[in-house]
Amino acid sequence: MKISIRFIFSVSVMLLYYCSSHAQFILPENFNAIKEQPKVDEGPQEEGAVYIAVNPRAGNAIFTGDRAVGYTLKVMNAYDKPQDGVLKCIVTTEEGVKVYEDSLKVSIKKQATNKYKFNIPCKNPGFYKISFALGLTFYDDTVKKVFGYNPKLIPPIAHVPNDFDAFWKASRDSLKKIAPKYKITEQHALSVNGQKVYLVEMQSWGNVTVRGWLTIPNERPKRIPVKYRLPGYIVKLDPSFDDKDFAVFNFNVRGGGNSKDALDTHGVEYNLVNVESRDEYVYRAVYMDCIRGLDFICAQAGMGLDTTKILVDGASQGGGLALALAAMDKRVKLVTCEVPLYTNFRRAYEITALNPKSQTPVGMLVNYVRTHPNFDKEKLFRVWDYYDPINFVAKIKCPVLMAIGLLDEFCPPECSFATYNALNNKNKEIWVSPNKTHEVDEMYYTYEYLWYQDYFRM
Repeated sequence: MKISIRFIFSVSVMLLYYCSSHAQFILPENFNAIKEQPKVDEGPQEEGAVYIAVNPRAGNAIFTGDRAVGYTLKVMNAYDKPQDGVLKCIVTTEEGVKVYEDSLKVSIKKQATNKYKFNIPCKNPGFYKISFALGLTFYDDTVKKVFGYNPKLIPPIAHVPNDFDAFWKASRDSLKKIAPKYKITEQHALSVNGQKVYLVEMQSWGNVTVRGWLTIPNERPKRIPVKYRLPGYIVKLDPSFDDKDFAVFNFNVRGGGNSKDALDTHGVEYNLVNVESRDEYVYRAVYMDCIRGLDFICAQAGMGLDTTKILVDGASQGGGLALALAAMDKRVKLVTCEVPLYTNFRRAYEITALNPKSQTPVGMLVNYVRTHPNFDKEKLFRVWDYYDPINFVAKIKCPVLMAIGLLDEFCPPECSFATYNALNNKNKEIWVSPNKTHEVDEMYYTYEYLWYQDYFRM
């Protein structure tokens, strides 16, 4: 019987995660400040610390089935005096509606560790905020987390315009009329560590020049698979030297990196450029840039690129772009996307709007609506329905690996999971990092490496 390398790794990951999660209470980032003493007390403050480890019964804080959501807290009292007080647990929806509250009396001897358990009944699939407020003799703190309950049952509600396919077909047809005029220039000063680096330039939507960096290992098979990396929000991609199993094409869409001069924002925030126009919105050109970059890869078989093995990878904005690209173009054979931005945009907007001070890309769109009375959210949605990755992904046929962080305010986990649920392809997986914000844990990248090695039989 053949055992998949992904199965072997998943077992090792669970063991590593178990060990790391059960050691959290001794890590420095879990150190919490001592509660201030009353001003009337002029004597010395007590010296010590309290450490808290919050451990969900499900290691990645994704709970499935009908069982109650369970958490165990380890509270270590490093003071030389006992600690007494209350531990309170509160669970709310994204909108702040309280669905559970309980409290336990706490009494911890000096230099001792106690365990406390909470079992939270849940009914509706979704993501919930959970906070643990600890008030002790010399210490106060609140730890906030997020958990998912049966998230694969979250309905993937798409709002696909009637002319969605026609709009994007017309866009691609227009792009085809633009001669790419590929220019490839070896960068001898950058070609180090056994790899050649090339500056790549090409003409894209609107006849502007966009650029990227192609890195090819010197020691490689006759035909080498290609990793096509798409950028995050206004993120500059430089040449990549961290992967010798692929030719890596790091592509900067217009307005970022070495393609910055391809877009004049006229001082407007990047994702607000022509936001009131479906046809002129900046992301129409950006999506076409991504296709033009794929055109470049597929035109380079003469350089030894295996154009039958193209992996598209992206994080944040790049994750959303990777999903949309794979839906529009079947030349993409694998997708890896981390914390994909803008997915399930309508719901992301509603969640982000709960925080009026949000400075995320979605928050900038929320603020634009708030400060432009003649352009309400329904008008924004009518534009964004053409760009929302959730409206694309049902067309993806290749395998997809998605990774999310449960504490992510840029890309709410509910929105990522709804988009994941909208995938109709046979092979899809999702990795959840319970203690990360707009990033994923390091173990994911090892798993990702084995994942595409397995699919490409490398």
